[in-house]
Amino acid sequence: MPRSTFETIPMKHTLEAHPMTDFQFRTVIQKLSPNQGAEMLWYGRKRPDILSLAQGEGSLATPDFITHAALKSAEQGRTFYAPVQGVPELRQEISNYYSRIMNLNIPTNRIFVTGSGTTAMHLALTSILDEGDEVVAVTPIWKNLLGAVELAQAKVVQVGLQHTEDRGWTLDLDQLFSAVTHKTKAMLIVTPSNPTGWVMKREDIKSVMDFARERGIWIIADEVYHRTVFDQTRSPSFLEVAEPEDKLYVINSFSKSYAMTGWRLGWLVGPSAAETVIRDIALYDNMGPPTFTQLGGVEALRNGEDFIESQRQIWAANLDLVMDRFQKNGRIRMIRPEATFYAFFQVDGEPNCLTLTKRLIDEQALSLAPGCAFGKCCSGWIRMCFAASESKMTDALDRLDRALRA
Repeated sequence: MPRSTFETIPMKHTLEAHPMTDFQFRTVIQKLSPNQGAEMLWYGRKRPDILSLAQGEGSLATPDFITHAALKSAEQGRTFYAPVQGVPELRQEISNYYSRIMNLNIPTNRIFVTGSGTTAMHLALTSILDEGDEVVAVTPIWKNLLGAVELAQAKVVQVGLQHTEDRGWTLDLDQLFSAVTHKTKAMLIVTPSNPTGWVMKREDIKSVMDFARERGIWIIADEVYHRTVFDQTRSPSFLEVAEPEDKLYVINSFSKSYAMTGWRLGWLVGPSAAETVIRDIALYDNMGPPTFTQLGGVEALRNGEDFIESQRQIWAANLDLVMDRFQKNGRIRMIRPEATFYAFFQVDGEPNCLTLTKRLIDEQALSLAPGCAFGKCCSGWIRMCFAASESKMTDALDRLDRALRA
């Protein structure tokens, strides 16, 4: 099984730990690269007093109007199998959402409801990748997405965002395009970016879409954070520059904008030609999300705008707090993000993010995510989620200050 370079963190059991067994798991599973972010998270959970800002969720529970809609649906008997592509009400509401938010006409035969944004990613990748294909991925990126490519037996080619003190995070399109070879099946881009908060500009989105169309390769755009931008209602979308039958998949989720991380509900937009393909894959995967949770999703889309705005105000206030405390600390360097609720930062004199994040757990019971988990370009970085309550954020920042002073 894959091993982390940080050997002091307990790993999942390996075959070597059970010498009397002869389990024959798939070779691709044995060769999965280590998920150092997940390992550090598991390590921190051993402490009962741990304060964790390592995961991408806030302190607010799902709002009552969403929960009540799901409960009402269950009480009314909406507990039977749903259509594999999603209940018609939710597919139509997602179409209405794109019409209202982006002025786009996305018919329901291009919309597939999924059991989380991660599931949407797996379905998209499974539908197009063959063994030996390459996927050019813009990093830093959530490790689970790279793992999904590996599970599909394709190769990840990483193209890192560039970081400078004056310009923040930027993407060199020439570098991105030069990474494409005859083996490239798709380009994977997360915008807004987890963990950097970088937002791809509309003109760059169009350039990438044009490039992919000319070469007949797919774009897989993860737009889960498209409602987390601070200076506008939403971020630009690949759907705004694409033709209906372009080789484009767009992943989205209810988790972040509507505080529904535990609901495991997302969606996938693709060309109409993919409808039966995605249906057939989902049929053998999990046959779609529970019916009553999908009815909660309908209510979220219909009446969730005020809640999104209230969350954005919390994130903005917390970001101000983080930037102020980091500046006063003196050792922490971070460019203010354009979107998301993550502080992605470096600490002077701390080049090893695994060593630092482990020390934060051991000495201050503070769990943060190591930057190396997000790609080769970020081995000296740390990610902190600031979607928490003000009191929790203040406590976390105090613990970080104490650790760095020590």
